[in-house]
Amino acid sequence: MANLKELRSRITSVSSTMQITSAMKMVSAAKLNRAQNAIEDMRPYAEKLTELLQGLSASMDKDTDSPYSDQREIKNVLVIAISSNRGLAGAFNTNIVKRVRNLMQETYADKSVDIIAIGKKAGDVLRKNNDIKESYTDIYDDLSYEDVAEIAEHLMELFKSGNYDKIELVYNSFKNAATQIVTTEQFLPIKPASEKEGEGMSSDYIFEPNKIEIVEDLIPKSLKIQLFKAIRDSVASEHGARMTAMHKATDNATELRDDLKLSYNKARQASITNEILEIVAGAEALADS
Repeated sequence: MANLKELRSRITSVSSTMQITSAMKMVSAAKLNRAQNAIEDMRPYAEKLTELLQGLSASMDKDTDSPYSDQREIKNVLVIAISSNRGLAGAFNTNIVKRVRNLMQETYADKSVDIIAIGKKAGDVLRKNNDIKESYTDIYDDLSYEDVAEIAEHLMELFKSGNYDKIELVYNSFKNAATQIVTTEQFLPIKPASEKEGEGMSSDYIFEPNKIEIVEDLIPKSLKIQLFKAIRDSVASEHGARMTAMHKATDNATELRDDLKLSYNKARQASITNEILEIVAGAEALADS
């Protein structure tokens, strides 16, 4: 009977876990719907703004280049690791940590690399072996463009002042609920467009008041939008990854519960059979006596 008691306890435990994972899956699905709509609405605007900025920068004279376009010899690199504050999202955060470590150990092995963590999970892991220069964990409490813009302005100042020669963003780009693509994206300096793109810009647009003033106003806005898009991409990816992980966890719990119930029924049937045999054997012994 001790075995039956243990099986009953395990069935109850697994059933409780299944209810929790199923509820988390539904919550993530609801949050994913809002986050997916937000990033899908924002992405075309962000991409077109970046394209416009690159075309403008390519068509300008070198004497009038923005300090954010300064292509310097790369000695100091800043990596922005964008993860989440919560776990239970499969390999969502682990993939960010792996990519950051790959950049440090391979791509920029001979460079000085610092890390700024946006999100608690990647920061906690990377802090064990690497110094985290700064960490932003409260930004997800009430995600807003204004809060992200402050971080972007700080990053722009770090580049402009010469503290870093290159700034990279590492985040999960949202494709669909089941697929998140780990992306490394250059934040600063601004990537120049090809010569052909630059020529296209100068022939397709009339600039008022002039290119210089437009670029000076457009570059900070574009960089803020780029960072905001990356964080929103990460948020949508997080909910998609968690929904998928909880869906798999619920399926696994259901399968385990069914196996335990089968084992319990077999053990219970065997116990009942043994009791019947003992009763019959006792009755026969009394009859013989």
